This record gives sequence, structure tokens and C-alpha cells, in this order.
Amino acid sequence: MEKFLKRKNLIVEEIPSIGEGASDDHSKRKHVEINLEDLPSDPGLRKNIFRYHPNDRDRIRRHYLQQGPCQPKGHDFRQKKIGNIYRRFVPKWFEEHGNWLEYSVSKDAAFCLCCYLYRPNTRAQSSGEVFVSDGYSNWKKKEKFNEHVGGPDSAHNRAWRSCEDLMKQQQHIQFAFAKQSTQARKDYRIRLTASLDCIRLLLSQGMAFRGHDESIESTNQGNFRVLLRFLAVHNDDIEKVVLNNAPGNLKMIAPDIQKDLVRACAMETTNAILHEVGDEYFSILVDESRDISVKEQMALAIRFVNSKGCVVERFIGIVHVRDTKASSLKAAIEVLFLKHNLSLSKVRGQGYDGASNMRGEFNGLKALILQENSSAYYVHCFAHQLQLALVAVAKKKPQVAAFFNLVNNITTIVGASCKRKDLLQEKQIERLLRAFDCGELETGTGSNQERSLQRAGDTRWGSHYRSLINLSMVFTPVIEVLQIVEEDTGEQSGDACLLLGVVPTFEFAFILHLMTTILAITNELSLALQRKDQDIVNAMALVEVAKQHLQDMRDEGWESLISEVSIFSEKNDIEILDMKDMYKPPGRARRKGVVLTNLNYFRFELFNGVIDWQLQELNNRFNEANTNLLLCVSCLSPKSSFAAFNKSKLIQLAHCYPLEFSEVSFRLLDKQLETYIRDMRSHEEFSNLESIGDLSQRLVATGRHIVYPWVYLLVKLALVLPVATASVERYFSAMKIVKSRLRNKMGDSWMNDCLVTYIEREIFCKIDAERILHSFQVMRPRREQL
Repeated sequence: MEKFLKRKNLIVEEIPSIGEGASDDHSKRKHVEINLEDLPSDPGLRKNIFRYHPNDRDRIRRHYLQQGPCQPKGHDFRQKKIGNIYRRFVPKWFEEHGNWLEYSVSKDAAFCLCCYLYRPNTRAQSSGEVFVSDGYSNWKKKEKFNEHVGGPDSAHNRAWRSCEDLMKQQQHIQFAFAKQSTQARKDYRIRLTASLDCIRLLLSQGMAFRGHDESIESTNQGNFRVLLRFLAVHNDDIEKVVLNNAPGNLKMIAPDIQKDLVRACAMETTNAILHEVGDEYFSILVDESRDISVKEQMALAIRFVNSKGCVVERFIGIVHVRDTKASSLKAAIEVLFLKHNLSLSKVRGQGYDGASNMRGEFNGLKALILQENSSAYYVHCFAHQLQLALVAVAKKKPQVAAFFNLVNNITTIVGASCKRKDLLQEKQIERLLRAFDCGELETGTGSNQERSLQRAGDTRWGSHYRSLINLSMVFTPVIEVLQIVEEDTGEQSGDACLLLGVVPTFEFAFILHLMTTILAITNELSLALQRKDQDIVNAMALVEVAKQHLQDMRDEGWESLISEVSIFSEKNDIEILDMKDMYKPPGRARRKGVVLTNLNYFRFELFNGVIDWQLQELNNRFNEANTNLLLCVSCLSPKSSFAAFNKSKLIQLAHCYPLEFSEVSFRLLDKQLETYIRDMRSHEEFSNLESIGDLSQRLVATGRHIVYPWVYLLVKLALVLPVATASVERYFSAMKIVKSRLRNKMGDSWMNDCLVTYIEREIFCKIDAERILHSFQVMRPRREQL
């Protein structure tokens, strides 16, 4: 009898590990809320569904079903030897078993989503266990997929019907017992739509939702409730069913309701982006920055060519990373990719800044991705390289470094207090009024605006140029403010005295105009490089144009520059030097053995020296033009009737992408290129194109992307190569708007949802409300139906 009881206890202990009985232990433990965004997308990394608390399982099941099976269709599936033949997972199987088949990148195995979510309590269908626990990887026997599905009453089909019942709200017990009238469902729809309309407006403007006090007595209940009340006041139908006129448990204004509606908006926006990407190749743009809560955030954007042949950069998401090591960043990218069924094998370019964790040759993020995908070519952000070239001149050339130190000191002293800033504005107004009276200036909309000093930052693109422009516009008022500070007995009176001995001098004015002119040339280049649709060949051409402009300035720009400096000096009461006199270094004795005239010093040591240094830095930084890849890509340029066309180099370019071109493809490409170039040069509509981007759009518009598919593939691969990470920098600017000082406790998921809809509001505003409401209903089952 004791043996029988022991055997019975063993059987009872085994059953919970298979089915719902495993929840006994969990029900006794303290319930900890599960963050659905932290659930792994890779089926090989998930833990058993019955190890979660019973109160969380339906939420988890609904999350996975709404997200869909993990199907990285563009992944480069690994091969393994089975018998004497190398085999691998076939992406076409996703189409045959699209509603349940999953692939684990980490385990290189196939899984079943519905069986994972509703694994039955019986082991009658033994083949189902491998699709839940370890995964199926015997790619030789494809028929096992059909055997796993089985007949109408198989364990798999029972699990699938359970998944369907979960997603069909009519099957819920609450719906069966709630006999709501047609009018009640109509009121619910109006109430939910009104909440959604308010949320869409707040998201598109990056505004906060909740207020500090949302009680009935509060006069400021937050933007969401205030906007909903405003909507109700101006619409009688809405007023009848919202806020105080809504049922107490169905007002649709709770924080959880708001977050789920925002989540639905973000999901539909991301789905629209992924639908736009389709199966195209793309490059990734990655950067990291700290938010207001001092949390390290990694932003990810993708660059691809859409169906119209246009280059597009889209925001995919922002992820909190615990550290900025290359391995951590790569892991975060892989998690984000799996979440959206993207794959690193589809990446054809990488764009980062110059940080060592990004561009390291051995352990950087660039190197780690290249180990998995040799076609993911790295391009250092052009705008960042340009900024580095400017900073190098500003720090390494002694006279220029001293000049920028003086500019920063001026900004510090003049902008040290509100009183001095107001004083600077008053001096500007007085100067403008005198100029109007003398007829030196004319009035007009947008002209003669007040200006303030701006500090130049090494990491802020274009800040050096804006700093010098503002200083030159308010030079005289700045001198007057410094004189007032010098007369005071404060701590900075001595600093102001030193500045007044150096700033109102001909040398300072000369360097001010010299650097302003140089930075004006590079600033135009910087703005052009930051365009989202800029292609890398045109970017390199713009760099060459900027270099040539600087060279022309060195050869022919001396007279015009010295004339501008003289006019500026005369206008601001600065002594003009005679270029034939001997140069006297300010504040120190003349160097022994070195005799320089003002002409030799200002023209040859300063003017020529600074321009030569700037050209040298640009040549050293922008060395991509010498790489084999870009030499080949430049042959696609349509300028001057395809003057740069070179068939052998284009075939060499195809060899840089071995996964896209096979031996047969090379032969087809060879023949296509001959026909293609004759076609392009014989039609007038292709004669006035300026860039590869223009060529791509014209090929699609005329349907020739179908006639020359291999040539068009080369064009797309050239266009996806990144130029600058300006888009990612803009995302961090948007992050500062969305997650501000007053919203510094935003969760990572909540911030990501708000950023997706705010940054991609052009797509978000076009999404039909019905799609968002459907996603919300699937996410949160309700008694009423829309």
C-alpha cells in the first residue's frame, strides 16, 4: 500500500510540469508585475509559459500572439552537415506555416508558437514536445512540420484553437454574460475614439499626458483630461458619453488605458515602417546618449530605398543599455531586430561616429557586425569627420586656439548674468536706432533681429560658425558691456580688462573674419551632408567642392578678406595696421632673430597657414574616396551623361556583395550593363540627372528598374551606404523634448512609444484610427465591441 501511495505522489508531481497544475507554487508566491517589453522574442530564449504567474499568462500569450511568430525571413540561416549533405532552414517554410512556425537564431532550431503558449497536458503527441522545449533542427525531414500539425483534433490544432479563442473577445466569459445594448456599444466607441483623438494630438506634438493632480477639484488635471474636456465642450455627442457622463468603470481615461492606446499607436506606426522596408536591404545608423535621468540610451535608425526609388531613413526604436561596450550595443541591436523580425544579414552598411566602441578595428561594434556579415560596410559619419577637422584646426593651430579661448571667455563674462544679457540687448537696440537714423540700415520683416552670444562646442555641429557670426554682429555692444564690467569691482573685472586689451585689435578682427569665411564654406558642406537623402558619391563630390573653394580662397581671396577686415575695423574704432610695418606681437617682446612684416605675418603665417592646415585635415579625415568600394560606386554617377561609367569597376562592385550576386548573376550583369548604358545615353530624360538618388527615382518612374534588375540592385546597394548620423542626432533632440525635466521618470517602453509616434509623425498621422482601435481591442479585451 505504501508503494502504491508513493507511486501516486510521483505521478501527481509530474503532471504540473506539463500543464496548468504547475501554477500551484506560483499562486502562493508574491505576484510581481511582468514588463511585456522585456519578454524575449527569440523562442529559444523563452522560459516555459507555466513558470509565469497565472495572473500574467494570458497577458503574455496575448502579447506574443499580437507580436506574431518570430520569423527573421532575411536572416542568413546557418548550414550544418546532416548525413553527407549540408542543409539549413528554408525561409519558404514560413509561408507554408506562417501562423505558428518560429525560428530561433540562438539555437538554429524551429519552434511552434501556439504549442508554446498552450502546451497540452498530455504527451500523446510526442512530436509536439520538440517544437516547444529544445526546438526542431533536422532540416532533412521537412515532413515533420506537417506531422506536428496533425489532424483536426491534434494537440497542435487544439492549442491553435485556444489561441484563436483568446484573441476573439466574443469567446470571453465576460462578453457572454454582459448583455449590452447597441446604444451602449455605440457610446463606448465614441468614448474610446475621443480618447484616441486626444492621444494622437498629444503624441504628434510630444506633449505630456498626465498632471500632478488629476482629482475632480483640481484646476489643472493634465493635458489629456483638459483636452478631452475641451473636445466634449465643443461636441454634444462626445459630451454625453465621456468623463462624468460615462460609467464609473468605463471612462477610458485611466493611465493604463492611455498607455495601451499609445502602445497601439506605436505598434501600428512601426508596422507601417516595416511594411515600407519590406524585404529590402538596409543600413543601420546607431548612436548613444544620456537622457535627463542619466540613463544611457541607444537609438537605432535604418536607411533603405523605398518602392519609389527614394532613400529613406526611419526610426526603429530606442533601447536602454546598461553600458556602452560594443558587445552590449550589438546585443541590444539583435534584440530590437528580433522584435521586429529584422535580421543582421540584411544589413549592407553601418554608420556611427568616431567613438572607439563603435569603430574599433578588433572589438568595436563595426568589427562585431562584420564578423557576422562581411557586406555590412562601415562609413564614418561625414558630418562628424567634418566637425573633427574643424576642431583640430581650432585646437592645434596656436593663434586660432587662442582666438577661440578668447571667444569662449567673452561668452562667459557677457552671459554670466541676466543683468549683462539685458545690458547687451539694450546696447544692440541703441546701436540699431542710431543706424536707422543715419540711414545705414533698412527695416523689414525678419531683419535686424536681436542676437545673443553662443558658446562653441566640439560636439555641436556648426556651433563654431554660429558663435563667430553672432559675435561679429554684436561686436561693438560686446565691447561696451566689457567696459562696464571692467569698471565694476566684481570678480570678473580683471578678466574683462584683459579681454579689452586683446579683443578690439586688428589681429583679433582678422582672425574673426578669416575663420568666419572658412567656417561658412564648411558649414554649407555640413548642412548638405546632413540631408537624409544624400548619397555617398554626391557627398564625396561636395567635399571636393569645399576643398576647391578653400584652395581658391587661398589663391585669390586675400584682397577681399583684408578689405572686409579694414571696413569692420573702421566701423568698430579698431586701429588699422599698415601691412608694410613690422609686426609687433601683442603682450610680449619681439622674438629674437625673427623679423616679420605685417604682410608676412597676416598673409603667409595666418591666412595661408590656417587654410593649409584646414585642407590638410580635410584630406586626412575624408580618405574614403580612395577606397576600392567608393571608387566603384562612383561609376554609377549619372552626371555628364554617365561620364564616370566603367563596366569593369561596376562588376568589381558586384563582387563586393557575394551574397547578392552568383556566377550566373555576374554574366547577366555583364550583358545588362552594355544595354543599360546605351539606353541611358540615348534618352533625353536621363541626360540631366545629378546624383545616384535622381537616377534611382527615374529608373522606377520609367519602369526600367524591372528591365535592368541587376543594375538597379547595384544602385540600391550604393544608396543605402550611410553618409551621416544626423538623423540619430535629431532623435536625441526629440528625446529631450519628450523626456524633459518634468517627465524624468518615464519608463523605457513608454518613452520609446512616445518617440516612435513623435519622430515618425508623418507616418503616424496617416494611420487609420480603425487599425489603432483594433490593436487596442486585441491588447485589452472589453465587454463591449466596436
